[in-house]
Amino acid sequence: MLIIDSKDCENIDKALKKYKKKFEKSKTLLQLRERQHFTKPSVKSRGQRLKAIYKQQIASGKIEL
Repeated sequence: MLIIDSKDCENIDKALKKYKKKFEKSKTLLQLRERQHFTKPSVKSRGQRLKAIYKQQIASGKIEL
């Protein structure tokens, strides 16, 4: 549960902005979406490897954006 400390003179918009930022940093929504569907560990590791290869190719200049 996220708790936001708000001062009495603080605007509700500022408190809501703090809450949204804290919620985003906690990555709760990402975890929820990740848990909706099971992905096999082999598929996860393959995706990570492909992502790393792609990043390496960009860094070496083989792929231009």
